Amino acid sequence: MKKTISYFSISLVALVLLTSCGNNKNNSTSTMDTTKIAASVVQSDFGETDGKKVSLYTLTNDQGTQVTITNYGATITTWTTADKSGAKSNIVLGFNKLDGYLASSPYFGATIGRYGNRIGKATFKLDGTTYNLKANNGKNHLHGGDKGFDKVVWDVAPLVDSISSITLNYLSKDGEEGYPGNLKVGVTFTLTNDNELSINYTAETDKPTVLNLTNHSYFNLTGSVSNTILNHEMMIDADKYTPVDDGLIPTGELKAVAGTPFDFTKSTKIGARIDSVEGGGYDHNFVLNKTDKSLTLAAAVTDSVSGRKLEVYTKEPGLQFYTGNFLDGKIKTDDGKSINQHTAFCLETQHFPDSPNKPAFPSVVLRPGEKYETATTYKVSLLP
Repeated sequence: MKKTISYFSISLVALVLLTSCGNNKNNSTSTMDTTKIAASVVQSDFGETDGKKVSLYTLTNDQGTQVTITNYGATITTWTTADKSGAKSNIVLGFNKLDGYLASSPYFGATIGRYGNRIGKATFKLDGTTYNLKANNGKNHLHGGDKGFDKVVWDVAPLVDSISSITLNYLSKDGEEGYPGNLKVGVTFTLTNDNELSINYTAETDKPTVLNLTNHSYFNLTGSVSNTILNHEMMIDADKYTPVDDGLIPTGELKAVAGTPFDFTKSTKIGARIDSVEGGGYDHNFVLNKTDKSLTLAAAVTDSVSGRKLEVYTKEPGLQFYTGNFLDGKIKTDDGKSINQHTAFCLETQHFPDSPNKPAFPSVVLRPGEKYETATTYKVSLLP
């Protein structure tokens, strides 16, 4: 999640970037030294953890929009962009110090893997072998386990000087968090002059495994957690969704959204029917109206207060819409504001939850010799 000015590290902290990792508590960023490592990329120190240096990388386009990414968790920490009056603020949740992520971040802005979302009963069978994962969400497995991709330090690839882009790589070893295969993963973030943030994922494995990568950014288009997202208007291009049980595991059914609180086929206020949804709000996978793997529009969100519009394009078949139901005010922004329920939303592009245990769902199996490739683009613009 991020914030405006304090909504998380904004452009100032966005200018803080380097590469380093160390220990849980060692996130001192007193130096504020920055290094320009590409035409529109600045690197600054962000502390240390696990004996490795952590850095921030600020991407800037010709419009003055800035996106800051850390190689801890391949995480988006800030996205600073102008509203309808020209005032700039941060539209995602996050922190300006590494300690915030080490302590209690609910996946703010992180790259999620190996498996984004839930796997029922923390187990799955592949080619006759049963794999037991960490049950870190009740009896289920969530977002890669105790130490998923969001909690490791990624390597930074050489940068291309002419574009505002950065590539992060990680080797997930065979058996990590219970998953089979040595998995090489790459994530490339590119900020265009059209205010698009493109996220491209690649992966290869040496054993059959399951894989479902996504980004877990929390958005509030007003730029402040003082405002809820209930008046944001949402469109999701999905005629069906996957109903869930009490543990938020899909039942296996693909249910029509028509006549339910899950019908966002036409732009509707997020808060219009949220009280009718069990569990405090939306945390459900939508089955996108896609017929191929091309990059197509999945969702669009607008905010009349700021005049901002967010569009999500993806190659993925599903989209998890989450309304920050579990945010309870205990986590605070950098300027001390409580982050409460429904003060941010997530649009996580993905394959469906529990797909390894649901043969009828699109496959998430990756085998040796195959290359996993997918992409999602988030675009911010202003309403006419």
